[in-house]
Amino acid sequence: MSLAGRLSLGQKYAFVVTGVIFLALLASAGLRASPGVMMLPLGDAFGWDRGTISFAAAVGIFLYGLTGPFAAALMQTVGVRRTLLGALVLMALSTGLSAFMTAPWQFVATWGVLSGLGSGAVALVLGATIVNRWFVTNRGLVMGLLTASTATGTLIFLPGLAALAEWGGWRAIVIAMAVLITALIPLAYFLVPERPADIGTEPYGAKAGDPLPAATTGNALANALRTLAEAARTRTFWYLFATFFICGFTTNGLVGTHMIAFCADMGIPEVQAASMLAMMGLFDLFGTTASGWLTDRFDPRKLLFVYYLLRGLSLMYLPFSDFSFYSLSFFVVFYGLDWIATVPPTVRLATEAFGERRGPIVFGWVVAGHQVGAAAAAFFGGYMRTVQGNYFDAFFIAGTTGIVAAGIALLIARPKRQDPALSAA
Repeated sequence: MSLAGRLSLGQKYAFVVTGVIFLALLASAGLRASPGVMMLPLGDAFGWDRGTISFAAAVGIFLYGLTGPFAAALMQTVGVRRTLLGALVLMALSTGLSAFMTAPWQFVATWGVLSGLGSGAVALVLGATIVNRWFVTNRGLVMGLLTASTATGTLIFLPGLAALAEWGGWRAIVIAMAVLITALIPLAYFLVPERPADIGTEPYGAKAGDPLPAATTGNALANALRTLAEAARTRTFWYLFATFFICGFTTNGLVGTHMIAFCADMGIPEVQAASMLAMMGLFDLFGTTASGWLTDRFDPRKLLFVYYLLRGLSLMYLPFSDFSFYSLSFFVVFYGLDWIATVPPTVRLATEAFGERRGPIVFGWVVAGHQVGAAAAAFFGGYMRTVQGNYFDAFFIAGTTGIVAAGIALLIARPKRQDPALSAA
């Protein structure tokens, strides 16, 4: 898009940037969801057990989270555009190289280490940075939309990837993902400016004279570690970290990695199981967007209490269901509606407690907790399946942690002075 075209859109150009970031987050979500679809084909092709494959998935999930705070700091210093482009190149390269793997360590290196580092920069911290930089109003709603892109990634990719696996094996999946991610690089290069001021406009909803967040200078690594040291002195940080650890444990770590295999154990075909996960993504698309809207209007702590409580109960229910169409539909609806609805309230609480400049970096560390929990669940689920021969206890234990998170959410303190219109209920 030409500079004249950007200027003609004015503040509305924020939605163009949001659209590109939505697509990038969507592709990153598809990349992280792919090992769950590849688990059975890789086992058939190489004889690898689920524990081995789960380990590689766990490494990728762990680094996906650990990269977040450093990526957020890098965006503040080097720039969003450069960080995004570098991450997309690394994701495409690592995924493409995996087409030639023949040993487990190569799977760990490509889908674990390299793709984990790349996708970690194209994650929720990117959404939080874009929202804080390009929007003054409707931040909760836009964060909900960007968060929902991970659900949309599941919605779009899983059934297609499962069908690709049946047709062409695991290599068809990695080639498709590499091509898709590569196609996003020119979009990011041409359509994502560094800041609104770079194209002569202001953040959406800004009024004349409104103070804008100052750019951060200095070393990105030092900024990330310094922010962590300051945030770690507060109870708010640790409550957010603990709840998001459980969030990761109960979503992409366990369900995202092992749900297809769990369904296969219960006699449900792989494509049908992937379609069920896609339906969860569809419900979460609505649930997370609604969560962003609710976060602009209600106490985010109470929203988190409800979300974690419902998630915990639904996970505790699943092992005792008969895996019929009706029982699985019940699970899909209630679990899907709050798959990652926890993100907008958590971003809101982090921004309130730590400010607009440090908030995204703190949220990056909180997301690191999410991915540590997810990595633990990815490995834990595979271990329990190998040792016990089923996933029943793994899912029930995950459900109990959701109940714990609901209680922790109510302990989070909020600033005493805030806009009453945004803290109703």
